[in-house]
Amino acid sequence: MTDLKSVCVYCGSRPGEKPCYAEAARGMGKILAASNIELVFGGGDVGLMGLVANAVIDEGGRVTGILPRFLGKVEMPAVRIHELILTETMHERKALMHERSDGFCVLPGGVGTIEEMVEMISWAYLQQHAKPIVLVNLEGYWDPFLTLFDHIAAQGFSAPDLPQVWRVVDRIEDVIPTMRKWLQGNGDMHPTKI
Repeated sequence: MTDLKSVCVYCGSRPGEKPCYAEAARGMGKILAASNIELVFGGGDVGLMGLVANAVIDEGGRVTGILPRFLGKVEMPAVRIHELILTETMHERKALMHERSDGFCVLPGGVGTIEEMVEMISWAYLQQHAKPIVLVNLEGYWDPFLTLFDHIAAQGFSAPDLPQVWRVVDRIEDVIPTMRKWLQGNGDMHPTKI
């Protein structure tokens, strides 16, 4: 795979405390639309998720949302998007997000964002996919997460090369170039042992 047609953005269903989070979400949406890359996301019209999706739509891009039915009762489903897929379970949602996406961008978020990101990291580490995973470390948001993975390796629970299955950038402008570089030569991106 060398083409980037769709990107799944994992991010918070809340806006977060810092204005830079909302600014980055809107900016990421604009970048995706300008790059003619479809957004795949969690389907809610709330928090950073809603900001990314609405920015893509406002700029003329395409958006697919994937939302479990039970969450549709809690989070307002996005109504302006091109396609809304309702699933029965979170597992089905995550599998479809993976299937529909050529790469994964992780903006700040909470437990759900972490859970989705870690599953893609785990699948990549187990060589179940070779799609790019890019964490956007806005103002050091993901520093504790990155420290945790260093700790896991230091304690002998993963090989030290686990971080090779993702990339970290500080700016949203670096997400798409990082993914494209990954796709052009992903052979050096994966650990050699599990």
